[in-house]
Amino acid sequence: MTQVWSDAGKVTPVTLISTGPVIVTQVKTSEKDGYDAVQVGFGSKHEKNLTKAELGHLKTSGKFALLKEFRDVKDLKVGDEIKPETFAAGDLVTVSAVSKGKGFQGVVKRHGFKGGPRSHGQKHSEREPGSIGGGLRNKVPKGMRMAGRMGSDRITIKNLKIVEVNAAENVIAISGAIPGRRGTLVEIIG
Repeated sequence: MTQVWSDAGKVTPVTLISTGPVIVTQVKTSEKDGYDAVQVGFGSKHEKNLTKAELGHLKTSGKFALLKEFRDVKDLKVGDEIKPETFAAGDLVTVSAVSKGKGFQGVVKRHGFKGGPRSHGQKHSEREPGSIGGGLRNKVPKGMRMAGRMGSDRITIKNLKIVEVNAAENVIAISGAIPGRRGTLVEIIG
């Protein structure tokens, strides 16, 4: 993340996203495949790390590390490159990415529990969850919030504004924070 200053002197926090070459590898039609979609490839992978099926599928378009499909996209042909100029400053976009993984976390961090009091004989139960049921039940109720793995979830944020598009360096500046660590693959839909 960084910040961008406008001509009026207003500062906007932005996330810089590097947009590498995104090439259309396949166009699916409702007549042939049952639905309309465009498959795009991103990144590069060495030929020895691709399966024979992937090599056959990508023989004309290149050796891509990742393939992704987008439905209901028209007017693209195999081999077309999707460039950052597709977006313009001021556009509202939807951004999806996998959030940072935080490992195994307790209920205070994971669910925002308050924890027990720090006084009145509490020795080691400041961050414990407390009661998880009781009464006539003999099982823990479904959906009970407990400690566990946190993060590494697919997060979608809608209506983020594109502040700047730098076509020369293949960089897009999007206002606000975007889920994930540095190097996370981000999906931007206009």
